[in-house]
Amino acid sequence: MADKIKIRRALISVFDKTGLVDLARALMKYDVEILSTGGTLAAMKKEGIQAVSVSTFTGAPEILGGRVKTLHPKIHAGILARRENKDDDEEMTRQEYKPIDMVVVNLYPFEKTVADSNATDTEIIEKIDIGGPTMIRSAAKNFDGVAAVTDPSDYAAIIAELEVNDGALSLEFRRKLAGKVFARTNSYDRAISDYFSTAGDAGDKADEQMPSNLNMSFTMQSSLRYGENPHQVGAFYRDESFTGPTLARAQVLAGKELSYNNISDLDACLDMLLDFEEPFAAVLKHANPCGAAVGETIADAYRDALASDPLSAFGSIIGLNRHVDMAAAELLHKTHFVECIIAPSYDEEALAMMKKKKARRILALPEIAKGRPKGEKVYKFVRGGVLCQTADDYDAPVTELKVVSKRQPTEPEMKSLLFAWKIVKHTKSNAIVIVKDMATVGIGMGQTSRVDSSALAVKRAGDRTKGAVLASDAFFPMPDGVEVATDVGVTAIIQPGGSKGDEQAIEAADKAGAAMVFTGVRHFKH
Repeated sequence: MADKIKIRRALISVFDKTGLVDLARALMKYDVEILSTGGTLAAMKKEGIQAVSVSTFTGAPEILGGRVKTLHPKIHAGILARRENKDDDEEMTRQEYKPIDMVVVNLYPFEKTVADSNATDTEIIEKIDIGGPTMIRSAAKNFDGVAAVTDPSDYAAIIAELEVNDGALSLEFRRKLAGKVFARTNSYDRAISDYFSTAGDAGDKADEQMPSNLNMSFTMQSSLRYGENPHQVGAFYRDESFTGPTLARAQVLAGKELSYNNISDLDACLDMLLDFEEPFAAVLKHANPCGAAVGETIADAYRDALASDPLSAFGSIIGLNRHVDMAAAELLHKTHFVECIIAPSYDEEALAMMKKKKARRILALPEIAKGRPKGEKVYKFVRGGVLCQTADDYDAPVTELKVVSKRQPTEPEMKSLLFAWKIVKHTKSNAIVIVKDMATVGIGMGQTSRVDSSALAVKRAGDRTKGAVLASDAFFPMPDGVEVATDVGVTAIIQPGGSKGDEQAIEAADKAGAAMVFTGVRHFKH
């Protein structure tokens, strides 16, 4: 294999034109002949870059509305011909074909198109790139003599390599580029496979079907200082085909690098934020909420969320689903030790103030405003396999709730019950959440018995249980959990129902004059 190859001819055909002109000008500096197509060709010529159309190079026109333009023997022979191979050299000479030393291609935005709820089936199908993956796969296979480029973020490094090597690229660099190509085509094909495995007639509940095969591919986002504990090695990988809000696209505006535990907790926080349209704030610790609230403003929501359990909030993760203004920033800045804060965006003045606490990590993720994508799948790795399920995005409509107690819940109670029902699904089972005035006041989570979770939530709520409501992520097998709560003033309870002990639980609620509502749906979280 040749250590360094001189780039004499490059084919450039890109959908994402970021950095295109700089790369093309760098190639021109070394007298590289540039071949191109369609919009890429037009964009370069507009900037004064000399390029030859692929149609001129092959002698064949683009046909079928652009579906066929680079699928030509002259293109693929030029890419795949083995350098310093006598038979290939003779064949290339006989056919009057020329070698292509660099292929710069990024693919049609299939993932982005699928994520657009307004995209038609025809539009989605037309964004399945054929020529692009074929060219970059060919180039990557033949990395011995060809540089395969598919990521615009690599352009700066390519330009630097060309300068250091007088217009050549090293074998090590070409191998690295080839690896990125196959990672990209893998994730691209996975997105297409996922689309076809879930697309179908509306009556098939396509968004709830499980694919027969999972083709998962991840690209390293960053190495981490360590894993869950300092003696463990860790790294963060992104799923290139994921179209929903993700921490992989969050911008760290201030503070130290994120740790393994930071990312894990932030993801749990993000999951909560996506469930709410009204101003909402959450305070989490070890992936469990210790406070959550909605409010008229994001400042109101955060103040009430923090008040739920300020002791547990030490070293917490804070999430907000609205732009952080000065009113909210002042509250956040005054809060004792916080690991991370995530929100869609921040006032410049507010951010400047919050940055004064150097250890605090501040993240911006505008995608929070998009909410949870439909048909989202959730994965959990186990030894030698992976569990897959649809997201727990069920909201309990009032019309589907069943009041089983003698007393009907009041309108304010029902509103708080529905809020508590949303929060309890983000709390590790067994989970009990006590809510008052649309803010949590006591949370019991992760206990091995439901009555223990009830007792823990009551203890944390203290006197705030009087007039509060309660949500349980699963049914009460016995009345003791209900009694623990109603004895201290809880007036309404929402739970799935379905236990052999339902009658005793209902009797306990009736005895206390409390309302009880069954959802028929549970919210286990392990």
